[in-house]
Amino acid sequence: MQYTANNLEQHWLPFTANRAFKNNPRIIVKGEGVYFTDHNGNQIIDGSSALFCCPLGHGRAEIAEAVYRQLLENDYAAPFGSATPGTFELAQKVARITPDPINHIFFVNSGSESIDTALKMAMAYHRARGEGQRTRFVSRERAYHGVNIGGVSLSGMVKNRETFGAVMPNVVCMRHTWNEEYAFTRGQPEHGAELANDLERICETYGGSTIAAVFVEPIAGSTGCLVPPKGYLERLRQICDEQGILLVFDEVITGFGRTGSAFASQEFGVTPDLMTMAKALTNGAQPMGAVAVRDEIYNTITEAAPENAIEFFHGYTYSGHPAACAAGIAVQDIFYNENIFEKARTLSEYFLDNLYSLQQFDCVRDIRGYGLIGAVELKAKGNAGSRGGAAQIDLFQKGMHVKFTGDTGIIAPPFVSEERHIDEMMDKFRAMLKDA
Repeated sequence: MQYTANNLEQHWLPFTANRAFKNNPRIIVKGEGVYFTDHNGNQIIDGSSALFCCPLGHGRAEIAEAVYRQLLENDYAAPFGSATPGTFELAQKVARITPDPINHIFFVNSGSESIDTALKMAMAYHRARGEGQRTRFVSRERAYHGVNIGGVSLSGMVKNRETFGAVMPNVVCMRHTWNEEYAFTRGQPEHGAELANDLERICETYGGSTIAAVFVEPIAGSTGCLVPPKGYLERLRQICDEQGILLVFDEVITGFGRTGSAFASQEFGVTPDLMTMAKALTNGAQPMGAVAVRDEIYNTITEAAPENAIEFFHGYTYSGHPAACAAGIAVQDIFYNENIFEKARTLSEYFLDNLYSLQQFDCVRDIRGYGLIGAVELKAKGNAGSRGGAAQIDLFQKGMHVKFTGDTGIIAPPFVSEERHIDEMMDKFRAMLKDA
């Protein structure tokens, strides 16, 4: 095939209506601060930190320079049986901000890979303890845990799994936590903790001793910012402890300051056994994810193997890639030196005040929010998702990027935003709602 400049046909875009996109492309050519520039030269304010990846904004020179220096010094080395210095430094910096006793970090390349890794860790842990019968997993309706086979199996979002079937057996879903009765609740709903008792019923039905782990997003992000009811996560923790089940928090979206704390587990005061993370780990500058685990899980798996034997038969060619580690180290230093998490917490009140002012529009079904993440759910119009899809395109044309899932727009400003940026985002969102 002959190369032709600006030909859009060969690229199969992910999670995109490809035919519609190629008829009306929206191509980002530059990112700087809290703004993008599209291929027509228009300025687009980034209302969702890209895909929740860029809380520090775009074009951070210190991150780019760290990656550049690392590529010149050591661009790649095999991560199996050897290592590079950056992996140890980044693991230390991440473990510094995870809740104790979660102090061991396994590097992967995406949030999806972190979920599949956590699934394997849970099975390996129970097998090492002589409980290899624990092969069942519990997830939730409306859950999103990435798009690899394990994550799709845990998915509670029908469009993510209907084409692919229930690929991994022995997955059971609890109910989601959204209730129309509590629409427009700011922060954590007062009621709904009893929904965690779904886990107890699943234990009674299938046997708690058959369940390896429960996977939950502390705030269900991609489905549209479902904030946990007060007491809900605490009750899940209690049942897991009673039944010997591991509790896994998917912090791919909530990790690294989105709630105002380093991780949502600290914000809500519930410590899981494993935490998955990605996105803001490198500010989106390099693909990277990680799983953080309790010391006891790491020790159990590693000590069960014979001396000098591989303890955990899992890993990726690019696990702990030197350039990704360099980006991650630079990002962690910025988080620490610039007190970024506290800035996010401070900006949250102004953001939420403005977000909830959007409930005046008749087309708005619900608004949910916590920290620096919020969702505006539109009333369905025609096929499910059609109103949201049109709203996303309209917003882009008005100069704002927002992540939509179905009819729900998810707003997650960069932490480096100022009040004037929040004002601009809300002005553009109001203009879209007037036309929706």
